[in-house]
Amino acid sequence: MAVWDDLVGQDRVAEQLSAAARDADGLVTAAEAVRTGPGAEGGPPGGGAMTHAWLFTGPPGSGRAAAARAFAAALQCVSQDRSLNGPGCGFCEGCHTTLVGTHADVEIVRTDQLSIGVKETRDLVRRAQLSPAGGRWQVIVLEDADRLTEGAGNVLLKAVEEPAPRTVWLLCAPSLEDVLPTIRSRCRSLTLRTPPVAAVADVLVRRDGIEPELAARSARATQGHIDRARRLATDERARSRRAAVLKVPLRVDDVGGCLKAAQELIDAAAEDAKQVSEEIDAKETEELRAALGANAGAGSRLPRGTAGAMKDLQDRQKRRSTRTQRDSLDLALVDLTGFYRDVLALQLGSRAEIANVDVEDAVRRIASASGPERTLRRIEAVLECRRVLDRNVAPLLAVEAMTMALRAG
Repeated sequence: MAVWDDLVGQDRVAEQLSAAARDADGLVTAAEAVRTGPGAEGGPPGGGAMTHAWLFTGPPGSGRAAAARAFAAALQCVSQDRSLNGPGCGFCEGCHTTLVGTHADVEIVRTDQLSIGVKETRDLVRRAQLSPAGGRWQVIVLEDADRLTEGAGNVLLKAVEEPAPRTVWLLCAPSLEDVLPTIRSRCRSLTLRTPPVAAVADVLVRRDGIEPELAARSARATQGHIDRARRLATDERARSRRAAVLKVPLRVDDVGGCLKAAQELIDAAAEDAKQVSEEIDAKETEELRAALGANAGAGSRLPRGTAGAMKDLQDRQKRRSTRTQRDSLDLALVDLTGFYRDVLALQLGSRAEIANVDVEDAVRRIASASGPERTLRRIEAVLECRRVLDRNVAPLLAVEAMTMALRAG
């Protein structure tokens, strides 16, 4: 299986990346053949298929991080057949270790924090200055480039502007506007699209062993978002939470119902974040305690002078919990938007298939009780809630305002 098989519904992007990987392989092969000094091993030229900095953009679920990882694997491919079939076999040591995250020359950076700061970015830049240990490329995959603070972006700019020999930066963000103009102007941009629902369902069946009917229903409900579709198909709790969210439009008939629905959405997001965080937090805490030399057991005392390290970990875990709760709440709002999109489609006489077939009766009930203008106002209320949450408005206040707006329509 080639690494490009992970790019669901992205044939054009796969072709471009495959061509760039061939170009990159040719550059390294030529340099190794003549065995010239480091000066001849400079970064890839900007005029060919390969370049030193890439920006992968696309809507959530399009697979932009998967595309970056696949490209990183192809750059490290050492298959004997790569000159014939192209780099990216998926099986050789270079491909395999990159895809599982253990390749010495590939740094994959993802964050569950609210932002990526200057210190972390400086560490990345220092890493990027190193020569590749395996003799091919030093690859930095930054999956959340949109979370760089302004200061961190300025630190990264110089590294992208003046790349080290054989260093390749792969940045991922939802859109071009989410990255500093000075950075995106120095990157080659690739835009991914939302994968077709049928392609996502096929992947769930083929790769994850999901029953076809459940795979199709999950893919349609998430409108082609690969990761969300997989979670919905494999996690009963995720399906239950989504079902609760889709009941909100039927529960905003009065002020009391609005406030209760808002509180339940916040509570569900907090519970989701707690479930996700607890296991990770416990593992991290135990590993740090062991590294600091504490005895086994949560009640044992830490060695003198190590309390600060434990407090730093707890602070990071708290920030991650906040980010996870925000992400969970945002996912609920996305599901709510999808509900009203189905309502609007019915009101406008669209022949498109309803995404939320599991609550089709509720969709038809809301559609018959209102007009498209009111539905558009409701969709705008949900989108406004997402916007104000991004500006760090108190979640409960933002969601209460949204549910009241849904009632007013």
